[in-house]
Amino acid sequence: MPAAGAPLRRMGFLTIGLFDPDDPAAGHETTLRIIELGERLGFDSAWVRHRHLQFGISSPVAVLAAASQRTRRIELGTAVTPLGWENPLRVAEDWATVDVLSGGRFNPGFSIGTPMTYEHVRSALYPDTGDVEDFTTERVLRVLRLVRGERASDFAGRQGIEQFSDRVQPHSPGLAGRMWYGAAGLKSARWAGEQGLNLLTSSVVRADDPDTPPDFAQIQAASIRAFRAAHPDGDAARVSHGLVVIPTDSATAEQRAKYAAYVEARTPRTAEPQGPARMMFARDLIGTSEEIAEQLHAHAGFQLAEETAFALPFSFAPDDYVQILTDMATRLGPALGWAPATTG
Repeated sequence: MPAAGAPLRRMGFLTIGLFDPDDPAAGHETTLRIIELGERLGFDSAWVRHRHLQFGISSPVAVLAAASQRTRRIELGTAVTPLGWENPLRVAEDWATVDVLSGGRFNPGFSIGTPMTYEHVRSALYPDTGDVEDFTTERVLRVLRLVRGERASDFAGRQGIEQFSDRVQPHSPGLAGRMWYGAAGLKSARWAGEQGLNLLTSSVVRADDPDTPPDFAQIQAASIRAFRAAHPDGDAARVSHGLVVIPTDSATAEQRAKYAAYVEARTPRTAEPQGPARMMFARDLIGTSEEIAEQLHAHAGFQLAEETAFALPFSFAPDDYVQILTDMATRLGPALGWAPATTG
């Protein structure tokens, strides 16, 4: 486990990849250029998020396959793929393919649960099996077994002129060690540790205990400790910490005003747990890099992680992302003890 005040070892960023439905190609191209910029700035990783039936990236594997051909060093990840939308065998093939194309840089992050708005999409997603689909952790275990090279078929050999394997192809041996579970609560974090997965934490946690005062940072820290206590690697188990951070060092006055309005509109939901699931949202961190670094160093969850994937705000313009990423790489990262990677 990192010591208090230890330097940040790896820094990445997360984008939702929004696009205009009347011109989706432009938005996807912007996402690819942002990932290219991230590599030039020395970020260790770039992550994208699913947005099914919305105006954001619906197919991260396709976007990251393209990104793999326009970058050489930066790691590429999904944060997270909701497995309820995926067939485990097919997603294992897709992940292995992207990993091979990227030269072993793919980091699939995933979660479980019933798909969002399932009552509206079930007839299109699972018209014949909607009532019997298993959205529990067993779906994760199926993917893990397939990625790790366990048999997917009871037949291997030749039929006519075609050769068949009984395992997912291509097989990428290192991929299983780069699989990340998105956990919001103690139980799921502990389970991820037991499976030997890596842990993705974000700006959302679950306040499982209604009798405990809801403190986002403390809840997140407890989940990280539970994960590492259950993991075979113990305190060396990998955890990636993620919050929305908006450094304003080089922002214009207009940008600062827009950023402040964005944060103000999102802050009320952070006051207390939301909904029956008691989900808690972290405050967005805005200010100079020194101010943000000071807040992160005091954050109980951040203190336990050596890696982070800072989330970019969802609805900003490309120029805003360039400014934010540049400030992250040149000012915030160094203030956290991080050094940019070099492309070579």
